[in-house]
Parts: sequence; C-alpha cells; structure tokens
Amino acid sequence: MSQALPIKFQEHVQLQNLGINASNIGFSTLTMESDRFICIREKMGETNQVVIIDMNDPTNPVRRPISADSAIMNPASKVIALKVAGKTLQIFNIEMKSKMKAHTMTDDVIFWKWISVNLIGLVTETAVYHWAMEGDSQPQKVFDRHPTLAGCQIINYRTDHKQQWLLLIGISAQVEENRVAGRMQLYSVERRVSQPIEGHAAAFATMSVDGNKEPSNLFTFAVRNPQGGKLHIIEVGQPPTGNQPYAKKAVDVFFPPEAQNDFPVAMQVSPKHGVVYMITKYGYIHVYDLESGVCIYMNRISADTIFVTAAHEASSGIIGVNRKGQVLSVSVDEDAVVPYITTQLNNPDLALKFAIRNNLAGAEDLFVRRFQALFTQSNYSEAAKVAASAPKGILRTPQTIQQFQQVPTAAGQTSPLLQYFSILLDQGKLNKYESLELCRPVLQQGRKQLLEKWLKEEKLECSEELGDLVKQVDPHLALSIYLRANVPMKVIQGFAETGQYQKIVLYAKKVGYTPDYIFLLRGVMRINPEQGLQFAQMLIQDDQPLADLNQLVDIFMEQGLIQQCTSFLLDALKNNRPAEGHLQTRLLEMNLMHAPQVADAILGNQMFTHYDRAHIAQLCEKAGLLQRALEHYTDLYDIKRAVVHTHLLNPEWLVTYFGSLSVEDSIECVRAMLQANIRQNLQVCVQIATKYHEQLTTTALTEVFESFKSYEGLFYFLGAIVNFSQEPEVHFKYIQAACKTGQIKEVERICRESNCYDPERVKNFLKEAKLTDQLPLIIVCDRFNFVHDLVLYLYRNNQAKYIEIYVQKVNPSRLPVVVGGLLDVDCGEDVIKSLIMSVRGSFNTDELVEEVEKRNRMKLMLPWLEMRVHEGVNEPATHNALAKIYIDSNNNPERFLKENQFYDSRIVGRYCEKRDPHLACVAYERGQCDQELIKVCNENSLFKSEARYLVRRRDMELWTYVLREDNEFRRPLIDQVVQTALSETQDPDEISVTVKAFMTADLPNELIELLEKIVLDNSVFSDHRNLQNLLILTAIKADRTRVMEYINRLDNYDAPDIASIAINNGLYEEAFAIFKKFEVNTSAIQVLIDHVGNLDRAYEFAERCNEPAVWSQLANAQLRANMVKEAIDSFIKADDPTTYMEVVNVASRNDSWEDLVKYLQMARKKARETFIETELIFAYAMTNRLSDLEEFISGPNHAQIQQVGDRCFEKGMYDAAKLLYNNVSNFAKLAITLVHLGEYQGAVDAARKANSTRTWKEVCFACVDHNEFRLAQMCGLHIVVHADELEELINYYQNRGYFEELIQLLEAALGLERAHMGMFTELAILYSKYKPSKMREHLELFWSRVNIPKVLRAAEQAHLWAELVFLYDKYEEYDNAITAMMAHPTEAWRENHFKDVITKVANIELYYKAVQFYLDFKPMLLNDLLVVLSPRLDHTRTVTHFVKSNHLKLVKPYLRSVQNNNNKAINEALNNLLIEEEDFVGLRSSIDAFDNFDNIALAQRLEKHELIEFRRISAYLFKGNNRWKQAVELCKKDRLFRDAMQYAGESRSSEIAEELLEWFLDSDLFECFGACLYQCYDLLKPDVIMELAWRHNIMDFAMPFMIQVVRELSIKVDKLEQSENIRSSDERSDQTQPIVYEPQPMLMLTAGPGMMAPSYGAGYGGYAAGYGGYAGM
Repeated sequence: MSQALPIKFQEHVQLQNLGINASNIGFSTLTMESDRFICIREKMGETNQVVIIDMNDPTNPVRRPISADSAIMNPASKVIALKVAGKTLQIFNIEMKSKMKAHTMTDDVIFWKWISVNLIGLVTETAVYHWAMEGDSQPQKVFDRHPTLAGCQIINYRTDHKQQWLLLIGISAQVEENRVAGRMQLYSVERRVSQPIEGHAAAFATMSVDGNKEPSNLFTFAVRNPQGGKLHIIEVGQPPTGNQPYAKKAVDVFFPPEAQNDFPVAMQVSPKHGVVYMITKYGYIHVYDLESGVCIYMNRISADTIFVTAAHEASSGIIGVNRKGQVLSVSVDEDAVVPYITTQLNNPDLALKFAIRNNLAGAEDLFVRRFQALFTQSNYSEAAKVAASAPKGILRTPQTIQQFQQVPTAAGQTSPLLQYFSILLDQGKLNKYESLELCRPVLQQGRKQLLEKWLKEEKLECSEELGDLVKQVDPHLALSIYLRANVPMKVIQGFAETGQYQKIVLYAKKVGYTPDYIFLLRGVMRINPEQGLQFAQMLIQDDQPLADLNQLVDIFMEQGLIQQCTSFLLDALKNNRPAEGHLQTRLLEMNLMHAPQVADAILGNQMFTHYDRAHIAQLCEKAGLLQRALEHYTDLYDIKRAVVHTHLLNPEWLVTYFGSLSVEDSIECVRAMLQANIRQNLQVCVQIATKYHEQLTTTALTEVFESFKSYEGLFYFLGAIVNFSQEPEVHFKYIQAACKTGQIKEVERICRESNCYDPERVKNFLKEAKLTDQLPLIIVCDRFNFVHDLVLYLYRNNQAKYIEIYVQKVNPSRLPVVVGGLLDVDCGEDVIKSLIMSVRGSFNTDELVEEVEKRNRMKLMLPWLEMRVHEGVNEPATHNALAKIYIDSNNNPERFLKENQFYDSRIVGRYCEKRDPHLACVAYERGQCDQELIKVCNENSLFKSEARYLVRRRDMELWTYVLREDNEFRRPLIDQVVQTALSETQDPDEISVTVKAFMTADLPNELIELLEKIVLDNSVFSDHRNLQNLLILTAIKADRTRVMEYINRLDNYDAPDIASIAINNGLYEEAFAIFKKFEVNTSAIQVLIDHVGNLDRAYEFAERCNEPAVWSQLANAQLRANMVKEAIDSFIKADDPTTYMEVVNVASRNDSWEDLVKYLQMARKKARETFIETELIFAYAMTNRLSDLEEFISGPNHAQIQQVGDRCFEKGMYDAAKLLYNNVSNFAKLAITLVHLGEYQGAVDAARKANSTRTWKEVCFACVDHNEFRLAQMCGLHIVVHADELEELINYYQNRGYFEELIQLLEAALGLERAHMGMFTELAILYSKYKPSKMREHLELFWSRVNIPKVLRAAEQAHLWAELVFLYDKYEEYDNAITAMMAHPTEAWRENHFKDVITKVANIELYYKAVQFYLDFKPMLLNDLLVVLSPRLDHTRTVTHFVKSNHLKLVKPYLRSVQNNNNKAINEALNNLLIEEEDFVGLRSSIDAFDNFDNIALAQRLEKHELIEFRRISAYLFKGNNRWKQAVELCKKDRLFRDAMQYAGESRSSEIAEELLEWFLDSDLFECFGACLYQCYDLLKPDVIMELAWRHNIMDFAMPFMIQVVRELSIKVDKLEQSENIRSSDERSDQTQPIVYEPQPMLMLTAGPGMMAPSYGAGYGGYAAGYGGYAGM
C-alpha cells in the first residue's frame, strides 16, 4: 500500500468556468488579498468591469461596471480599493454603496496591497506609504525605496504582525546571466534603517521555541542565484527578555534539472503547524519545518505559474491562482504528515517534535517506544516529559501512573510519580485519573490549600470521584468540584448541606435536573422556616411549579406556620388560575379563622375569584366582616338580612354594592330598608335611587317612595336626577312633589328651565293647585304658547293685574296675542289702548297690526302709529300700517308712496294691486320689485310703463326674463321699446344694454328693426362704428340679402373683420367687394383663390394689379393645383424663390425637370442655399445634362454632393453617381457604383481606398456572383480577419456551392497577421465537410487556435471519430474521449492513448465500461488496463464483475498487484483461485499477509479438502479465530501432534490442554504427553498431572513438570515472607512524608511493590533443554 502524501491538495474553483476570460487572468488584472475574495478586472465589449468572487460562494460572482487601473478587495470585508490613472485612489463600501475615502497622489502608485484589514501599503517609484481606511487621514510616508530596487518590478509588500518590520520585494531580469534576480528591502520602523537583501520570496512568522517564555519574531526568505537556492530563517530584532536567541538556519533549496531557470515567487508560513510553504515559478511546492529548516515535501502542483498567493485560513495552508485560472490550495495533512516524516524522511526526532508541537497523531509507536526505553533506563524525568508531551494524551493513562507508582523512590530524591505530576502541572491540566491520584495524598496530608490553588488555576479535571474524596475534608470545596464536574445530584445535595437553598432551583433549571423538592423542603422547614418560605417560593416562580402546591401547603400546615403559609400562597396563587380554587378557599378559610384582618385585606385586593364563595361568605358574617359577606352572598334572603344594618356598613360601599345586584333584588332591598327604619335608611336609599335610577327605572323607584308617602324622599331623589333626565314623568312628579313640599321657587325654576315636561298636564295641574303665586302658570303658558288660555283664565278669575304684569314685566313681545285675546273677550277699547300705550318693551308691530287687522279694528291704532312716526320711528311695519290706512281712506296715497322711504314696497304694492294697479306700479318701482312690477303690468296691459322701466333699469337678467320665447307679452313689449322707450332716451348705456339684451335673446330680425331705427334714421347714433358693425353682422346672420346693401351704404365699419366674418359665413362675393372697396388686393385675390376657386379671375385680377405679392399668391395656388409650368412662370414674374422646397417637391412628383431647372437657376441668383444647389445638381442629372453637372460641381458650390450621389445611385443613374462620388472621394460608394457598371477591377481599387468591411463585402459578393474569384479572394482576405463578418462570407460562398474557392480563401488567410480563432475553426469545419483527409493535419497544427466545442460538433456530424477523440483529449473532456473510443474502436482506439486518457476521466463509471470494453475487444491487454486503473477502482465491484462474467482467472495478475490493499473481495477471489490451483503455499502466504476475508467460511471449506495441507490451513484459520477446540480436533484427525500442542497452548484453556493430554494417553503417545506438559505448562494443574501419570505408570515423563512446580512454590513463599516483613516495618513508621520535591521517598499512591504476579517462564526455562527430545515428536 502506497504511502499517503503529507499534504492536502485541492482545486477550489476554475475561473474560466465562471466566465472569466483567460486573457484577464494575470498579475496585472487579478488580485487576491486573502482567501476570501478574488478580484478581476476585465473588459466586455466597450464596458470595463470588475468581477468580485466570494470564495464562500464562488458560483455567483458579482460584476460591477468599474473603470480602474487596479482593484484590490479588503481581506475581511466587502470593501474595495480602486486606483485610477495611477494616482487617484478611492475606497468604496460595496454593501453600503458608499465612498469611504479618496485621495490623489503626487506620484504614480506602481504597487499596492492591503497589509491589514484597515491599512493599505502604497509603493511608488521612490517611496512607500501607509494609508488607513478609517478616518480622514492622508497616506503617510513610511520609508524611501533603496537604490538596489531601482528598475525592479515590485511583486509583494509584507509586514510582521506588529508592523515593526516592513519588507518590499521586487524582481528584475538579468539578461547576461539568463536569470531573474530577486531584490528585497527590509526596513525597521523602530530603528528607521533599511537593509538590502538578495531574495525572491519572504514571510514573517512567530514561533515559540522550547525553553523560551515569549515567542520569537522570525523572518524567512528564499533566494535562487547562480550558486544555487537557499532558504534562510533568522530572528529579527532583539530577542524578548529571558529568551534565548533563535539559531538561524540556512538550508539548500532543491531545484530539479528540468527547472534550471526556476525561482521562488511566493511564500506563506502556517502559524498553526509551524511550516513554511514556498511556491516557485514553475509550479513546485516546497514545505519546510520552520523550527529546524528541514524540507518535509517537494513536488510540482501546477504546470502553469502560480502568480498570486495568500494564506488559507481554513486549513492554515497556502492558496493561489495560476495562469489557467485554477484556484489551488495546499495544506498539511494532519493524519499523514507525521507517518510520512517517520517513514519517508526517516527522521523520528522531527516526527516527535512535529507531533508534540501540533498535537498530531501518527507517532504513537515512537512515543511508546521512547517512553519504555527511558523508563527501562530509569531515566524517569525524561520519561515523564515524553508521557506528558505525547500527542492526544496517548500515554496519560492509569497504566502510566501505575508504572510510576511501582518505581521505588531512592533516598533523598524526588519520587518519579511526583516528577511526572509536576511536569503535567507545568504543562497544563491533569485528566481525571491524574487528578484523583494526585489529590488523594494531598488531602491525607491536610494540604487543602494546594488543591484550592490547583482548582483556581484549572489544573485539575473535576469529577464526581474527586468531589467525594474532597467532601470528607471540605464540603464547600467539594461543592465547587461537583459544580465543575457537572454532577447535579451531588451539587444539589451540597447546596442543601451548606444551607444554600436559594441556589438549588436556579442550578436545577440550569442543568435540567429534577431533585425531590418535597423532601428538601421538609428538611429546610425543620431547620429554618424563613428559608423554607424562600425555597418554597422559588419552587413556584415559573408557570409550571416544580412541586405539587397541595403538598407544599401541607408541609406549612404540619408545622403550624399560618403566616408563612399565607405569604407562600399569596405568591403561588397570584395568577388566579381556576384549577387553584380549592387552595384559594383554604387560604381564606385559615385567615378568617385565625386572622380576619388579613382575610379582609386579601378579599379587598380582589386577588382571587375561584374559591368557594358561599362558604367564605358565611365565615365572613361570623367574623363580623358584614361587607365581605354581602360581597359573596347570592341568595336574596341572606342579602336582605344583612343589608338593613346600614349603620354597620360604609354608605359609599353600600351604594356601590347595589350596582352588583339585579334590578328586582335592588328594589326589594330598598323596600326592605325603608320598611325596617325609614328615618335611618332614607338618605342611603335616596343615594341608591339617584345612582341606579337608569337601571332600576324611575317609575319603579317613584312607586316605592310613594308607597311609603315619602314625598320628601321623592323630592330629593327626583331633584338629583331632574336636571339630567328627559323623561316627562320625572319632571312632572318633581313639580308635583315640590308643590306638596312647598318648594314654590323650585317649581318656578323647573317650569322656566325644563323642556321635558308635558306642558298641557303641568298647566292643568297648576290651575287645579290654585297656588297663591300664579307666576309658574304664567311661565308655562308663556313658554308653550298658552297665552290665549292664560288671558281667558286670568280675565275670568278677576286677576287682570297678572295680565299687566305679564306684558309689562314677563314678556312684552306677547302683547299682540294678549291684545287679540282681550279683543275676543270684548274688553273695552280704552283698556286696550291704555295697555298698548303702557307697554314700553319690544314687541312685533307687524303681529300687533295683523291681530288688529284680522278683527277689522285698524283705526284703533292710528293715534298710536302717528305718535310713533312723530317720535321718529323708522320701522317699516309702522309705515306699512299708515300706508294701508291712507290707501283705504284715499288720503293722497300716491304722494305718500313716492315720498315715504320707510315702508316695505312689496307689502304695500301687494296691498294696492286689487285696489289701484297704478299705485302698485309706483310702490314696486320705488322698491325695484322687478317680478312683481312685470306681473302687475302684464295683468293690466301696462306695457308702456313696463318698457320705460326696463330701459331705465338696465338689468340684463331682467331683459332676458321678459324677452324669453315663452313670454306671451313679448311682442307688444318690444313694440313699446322700439317706438317709445328708445326714442325718449339719450343715454348710450341704456341703448347699449337694450341692444345686448336683444342679441342675447337671439332676436335678429327685431334687432335689425331696432338698429335701423337707430342707425339709418339719422339719429345721434347713426355714425356709431359698433352699431354699424352690429347691423352688418346681424344681417349676415339673419338676412343675407341685405348685406351687400349695408356694405355699400355704410362707410364707418371695420372692413377686415367684417370681411373675415363674411368669408366664414360663405359670403365670398361680399367679402371680395369689401376688400376691393378698401383696396386690400392680397386679401381680395386670396378670396378668389381659396373661396371662389376661380384661378382665371385671379389671373385677370393679378394682371390688373400687377403686384409681386399678388403674383406670389397666385403662383402658390397654381402650384397647389399642379399647374407647374404656370406656377413657375408666376414665381418668376413675382421674382419669389421663398417656396423653393415646395416647388421642388411638386416638380419632382410631376417630372417637370426642365421647368425646375429654370426655377432653380432664378432661385440660385436670389439665394445661394444648399438645398437649391443640391436640387439643381439632381435636376441636371435627371435631364442627363452631365456636362452642365460636371461644370457645376467643379466650381464653387454649397451643394450636398454626397446626398445627390446617393439619390442618383438609388435611381440607377450610375454614370452621374460615378461623377459625384469621385468628386467627394467616397470610394466605398464609388466601388459599389463601379460594380453596377461592371468595372470590377476599378471596384476593387476603390474598395482598397475605402478600406471598409462593408465595401469589401459588397464588392466581394458581386465578384462571386460574376465568377471573378481572384478579385473575390482579394476582397475576402480583408473580410475574414473580422470575426463578426466571417459567418456571412462563408454562408455566401456555401449557398452558391463554391466550396473549393472558400477553402482556398481561408487557407490563404491563415498566414495573415490578424488571423483569429474563427478562421481556424471554420476551416476545420469545412475540412470535415468537404476534405476530411486534411482535417487531422489541420487540427494537429492548429488545435490550440480553434473553437474546440464547435469543431467537436462538426467532427461528430461528419463521423470523424479519430479527430473527435483528438479534440476531446485537447479540450480535457476525457470522459467523452473515452466514450468515443469505446463506441468506435476501429477508427478511434489506440492502446497507449486510451490508457493515458482513462486515468484522467472524472466519471468513475467509465472505468467499468472500459473494463467491459477490453473484455469484449482486447482481453489480453486487460491486466495492463487494470493496473493503470487500480488507484481509483472500487476493487470489490471489479472483482464482483469478473466473478459474474467468469473471467476471474484472466485477471489474476491484477489481483496480485492490488492485494496489498487488503480488500476482502480481492482476498477471497485470489484465495479461491489458489484453492482451485491447489497452491497451498501461496494460500498460506496470502492468509498470513492479508487477513481481510471470511476466515470461518474458508476454514469450513478447507476442513473437508482432500489435501492434508489445506486441512492444516483450516486448523490454522480456526485457531486464528479462537476456535481452539475445532483446530485441535482437526489436528488430531490428521495426526498433526505438534500443531495440536501449539494450538492448545495458545488457547490458554486448561480444559483443551487436559483433553489433549488424555487423548495422548489413550493413544499411548507418551512422548507427546511429555512434550505437551512443556508446551502447556502454565495451563495444567499439578494434581491432575500427578494423577494421570500415576494411573498410566509414566511418572518419569511427568517428573520434570513436578520439579518445576515445587521450585515455583518455594519462591512464592519466600516472597510472601519478605512482603510481610516490609509491611510490618511500614506500620511501625508513622513519619509524615512531604508531597513534592522532598529528598525523602514519596507517598505510595497505590499498592506497594511486589504485588505483581511472578513469572514462571524463567524458572521453567531450565528444563527446556531436557524436553528438547520431545519437541520433534
């Protein structure tokens, strides 16, 4: 079995598989500051971007569009530093999407690197700077570069862990020496000095050297110079105080002969394993031990240069990226490195040191052997050190302790055992067994302080056994040990024994242990009830109590601890759970019986709700807690019995208590209280009724009070709620109760303020009550409009004085109603007049007048009204009444109506309408009562008055109302307006408003009539411009026949506006007449052109006017009518080139190129516009005037010749286009034009001048179409170098069947400087299709330059299997290559190639397919294949396959070669073959060398074999599987006596040995009997042997055995006597021995020496020679 390598090699990711272009994988574009991120700059098309690969999630790279010269990721966080233009530095936080810092350097930064998580090192051509990521600091200069680094490429910058030593590394090419030299500058920050060093790679490290307290700061570097390679390890700076200096190391670095120019490029130091990883340019990894400098391993790990590395934190190794994009890591294989150093390097000392330093397995045998050797040499101190430092604690066992215990202590020296313990204590922590064995004697000697010290320093491993040992001395210390050892039962027991009960629950919860809390609590209660209470409370702190509450309460009650139990239950029952109701009852019961005040407080806090309320209520009543009893009683009888004793209850509580009773129960209780003692309980009953009247209803409470005739109680009860109640009955009953209790003032207040009582009912009650003071009745009647009834009641009851009081003092505004009532009862006029005159308060005169007027007694008020007028009263009502009296009496009413300013016009006008309409008009006009006036005028045909009023009123809304269409009086009204009203007015505003009103009413005919009256009848408004405009416009709208008349008769109107309106209304002749009348010729001809549409009249009008503007308009019209020739003639007459674009467009559409030439020549004279000259050139081309065209373009011009050339090209005028393109040197277009003219050679020449891919394509395709392949190839060579155009060119050739020409073209192109992958790829595809014979040669030459996946598909389609396999191999798709070779062996299979490729496949299943393939096609070569595949084969599966196919014999060489794997299937298969071949020697060798097979099955199979040697092997197998009896029996059958005796002795079974002896005796084989006594000596009993020998008379054969037995017994007796003497002397000695470092013998920690069983081997050896004669029997 091959030796495992000491390193682990892993490929983490392949960057090219993540879409990274191989050209972007290099030192200048890829950075890796740590093993967390890889940062690559790449360019996709025109976009620069940065790709960030998180090694924790490498399959999801992050791409950011960033343009930068360099980008480096922070080693720990998603922070990126960017360098732009060499000087501008920026730091961004990618996660926060924010810029952290930016700075612009004065010098270019040629190298930079993160030297810590927050510090960047910057290297310029002259100096080195440090730039902190945090804060606002700028880069700080650290040191200047040494001159030896001038011209070097800087490849690294490193610092030690304290950043006190800085190292700059660079390389430079030494051309004359044909090597790359390394230059380094080591700078000391403390001393500020630099030292130049020759070296290529370096690193800093710290390492703890044996014997030194502080780690040493080491500097390691490697160099390759002409003398060879060296690795140096030195200590930098002064060693720390107390440290021995590190001895510097310088070791040779081996470089293979094939790597003569190789040199180190990277170095990392593993802090975990203390090794140096060095990588060279050629991809070799060197691993060195940092302490000794020994090379542990060297091999090549990459065929490509690893150009960037970093420390791999996960494995404490090195990670790097090579040119291929592989991300590789190398680390120490902890399982294999120590065995590798031991076996391969043959350096056991290094293996031991490495294992000790890194606590690694693999050197167990070395440690055990060394320990035993030192122990044998009595070098116990060194042996103790070896045992203590052995990795994984392999020697720190009870057996080792026992060995040290058995060593006697020399006088005056320290015990080896204590030396061992001392070393262990210095190194660290003791294990369980060591702690026990050390502490036992310490405690025996009473040195507890040592134990406490060791525990404090955590030198001992705590265990239950150690705690039990210490508990006998110190329970508190034992508790500490139990806690550390996590022994919950013992910890809780310790807490209890030390009185720390409060910690028990906390600890039990913490560790999840449940002790017997009830038992613990009983114990605490007996000792300290207060602590017991605290402990019990801790048990119930959680939602789920740790113990049963009932049992806890029982414990309290057993001790009679009522107070503590109460406190506990209050805490336990605070959550008021239903399930705890019985405990709540129990708590209240015990306190009601022993401490009623406590029970009262508990009930008062309302903590509990689930106890037995009835039982507790009775106990409360017995305890005198009547209030608590009522709170708990539910039976009405009980409540009534208790509630009547109000003197014993708090009134406020009692009132509140009634809120908890039902309505019926409350009423019954109130009734019972009043019945029991009305004087005592009335006040409380009133309070109850007041508070709960809404629930108990006012009616029911009122009935209760009335049933006891308690009007006082009823008054106070209703008085408390009347102000808030809206029930009429409440208010009425309150008024009734107040009257009966004599509270007249309260009756007066309620009558005045309340709005809720029934006024009719109250009025009737007050009448019947016959109160001495009628003020309440007056208030009710006044408020609710019962004044008439009040007057009748007072007048008939001879209480007229109250009437005067009422109107004078209470409410004067009621005077009109009072007067009406007095008039109804025929009161005298004098009384009424005097009453009216006496009232000085405010009242409504209108109401008074109305009351009197209804009774036809108006004259009664005349004196009073005149008096008020004389007093200067301006009240309209007073003046309205006077106007009515004057109208009825015909006392000059019209004069009053016109002159009086205070009456209401509507009221008085309405009063006059039936009496005199003219007076009504006067009143309405005075008050501008428009609607009323119009109505009375219409009803009485007063249209003239109405017309005058409307004109004077000037109200548009009023005009709109009277001129509406549904007004039947509109026509007579209009007649009066035209004939009378407007003739009388001279006010222009009145005229304007009237005209607007007619316009608004849409009365055009009436408006014309009105305007003719104003304008044409020589009035003062005849020359008014607006009126003339209005007249014409109205005629246009209403009567078009009169428009021309108005145009001719009128002169003062707005002609342009009128003409525009006429045009809009279709009156084109009228509009033409207006423009002609006012000589607006351009507008006139516009009317003829646009509206009349008569171009002939327009032409005549233009000739008559002969104005350029007129000709221009005519020309535009002719142009729109497609009269091109006429239009151009008119433009020339107008000398107008302004519309040249439209003229060109129309002429182009009509092909009037000759006329267009004339126009453009005229236009060019007026304006040298680019468009005009451009169109003139095109017109020359269209008229084929090429000589004029050439002359024009040869002269100065502004024409767009390129554009004209394109138009000519599109029109097919290639001759003209040729002239134009040649003029502007557009060779691309010229080439295409020449193609169309058939001038191919000229086209190629033009294309060469144009040098445009598109031009080359068009010329090429044209040449191909016309079979000009030579010219086409010339063009094609310029096309194929563009990858994007290659496919189109190939398709063009292929679609036309020119395969040979296409191949020739591509073959010619391969030698071009710009030849690219697409050309080689497409040529390979063409070969596969049309020339398969040339494809293999092409691929062998250019396989690295073809797109292999694309060519693979082509080869597969063309069935070129050999070429397909070749490509798969080059593309590293080894699985597909093998599959193809097996699928097409005739064409593709080659033996050496197949074996070379099969080892590289990823899919192991292909191995087995390959095996089957060889079985089918090449069985004789199968073993060679299997040997190649064996490192990765599943041998079990392989053997099974051959067994099933019955080809096992064929692969016997393979089985032999892989048997060293000790695989079960291989062993069994090979053993079967050997059995079949009867090769027992080979079988025995196989069994001895390889034991992984079914031993029993093979033994059973061989047991019946015909050959004795195979049966002997069967017995050997039975023996090896402890089936001794079967093995011995099989040997007896075959008479293999020596084997039988050997197996019986090895079985260690006395029974088997005795059975074999008896068999020998039964078979008379006495010599064998004697030999067996020697072989099985220690298994046989002397008495049995003596008996057998005596019975068979062969004592001579047994005598040597018996002599040896007697000798051993005597030795044992002597040793027992010696031991007894030593024990006796020890008992007499009671001297105390010191524990450590004493010269006297140390304590014996276990049994004394001499207790081990004696060995009989030596004693019996004396007789071995005597038995030699029996050995061969």
